[in-house]
Amino acid sequence: MAKTIELYYENAYLSEFDARVLSCEEGKNGNFFVVLDRTAFFPEQGGQSSDVGILKDTEGTDIRVLHTSISDGVITHTCDGRLAPDTKVTGRIDWDKRFSNMQQHTGEHIFSGLVHSRFGYENVGFHLSDNEVTMDYNGPLSEGDILDLEMSVNRAIWKNLEVKCEFPDKDELEKLDYRSKKELSGDIRIVTVPGYDVCACCAPHVSRTGEIGTLKVISCQSYKGGVRVSILCGERALLFTRDRQRIVEELVGIFTTSSDRITAAVQKLSDENSALKRRVSDLSQQLMEYELSKIDSALEDVFIVREEDIDGNLMRKMVTLLSEGHSGFNGVFAGNNNSGYKYIIAKGSGEKDLKALQGGLSQRFGAKGGGSGKMIQGSIRNAQIEEVLTFCREYV
Repeated sequence: MAKTIELYYENAYLSEFDARVLSCEEGKNGNFFVVLDRTAFFPEQGGQSSDVGILKDTEGTDIRVLHTSISDGVITHTCDGRLAPDTKVTGRIDWDKRFSNMQQHTGEHIFSGLVHSRFGYENVGFHLSDNEVTMDYNGPLSEGDILDLEMSVNRAIWKNLEVKCEFPDKDELEKLDYRSKKELSGDIRIVTVPGYDVCACCAPHVSRTGEIGTLKVISCQSYKGGVRVSILCGERALLFTRDRQRIVEELVGIFTTSSDRITAAVQKLSDENSALKRRVSDLSQQLMEYELSKIDSALEDVFIVREEDIDGNLMRKMVTLLSEGHSGFNGVFAGNNNSGYKYIIAKGSGEKDLKALQGGLSQRFGAKGGGSGKMIQGSIRNAQIEEVLTFCREYV
């Protein structure tokens, strides 16, 4: 099959076009794979998600384009309806999605170009979807580096520079110093942001940097010996900052303070909360020791039931202390008959088989868990705690 004519290279701003259906094959889940002689739908490639939109047939029926892919130069449109071969269709891409992707991708080029020129790092990974834009660089970047890069990119945006997309001939290409993630052959498309970046790229881009609007770095984290940077541009950046501003305003209201003091107010609350948790833990420890001291030391098996969901560390401390003073099975169950119980059981100095008990609980009540010869733990659902305790006490 002949290669599809890629109209997005002729005009990245073309949102509606006419074409002829070359083939339509039925796939799974009621979808159809449609190949056109020409298309403005950009296929998923180079780390960027594909265009979506509509194909209108000769009867005026709208067929949704759910995804677009490319293989050996042939572009396939995954659609939710059948289109008759050799008929004409009108395509209309989702322009808001396309333009947003153009903003993100051109912003990424400027950012990666600056990282390359300033630090010598390569962009070794790129992902552009509807929800995120991430770039992976093979070297570290500090918080100060990120802030400087972010400001420099926005200054490039404000200059409203022309973005050039072209296919240089072989002689011109050999003279260019351009970025590329892999070795390329054949016709190579070069995207240039003068003074900032020259890079091989197959995707549509804005014609001038001012159309990007703004770039905001969302996060930067260590990744495979380098860093992974997340950005947003244009409307996505505005919506992100608007959402963060709303959160700050809500916190200002909750803490009855000013926005510049929010961090200190939250830190103070966090410190107070940590202190209260430590105090509760100390009191719980004291209460536990008091309760255990009241248990008859002559008892061989001791089981304690707590209706509330107590801390697992406290449960472990309880069974450890119980097993030091009682020779049989010593356990703590926490939960209720409706939602089930979690448990920890330890063995005292006697000869009872703790692993056998775990097997018995699994067989009789469907318990899930495991452990060692000294301590087991797990959970039980759909069982009455009285029956479980009787089983444990009578188990030999």
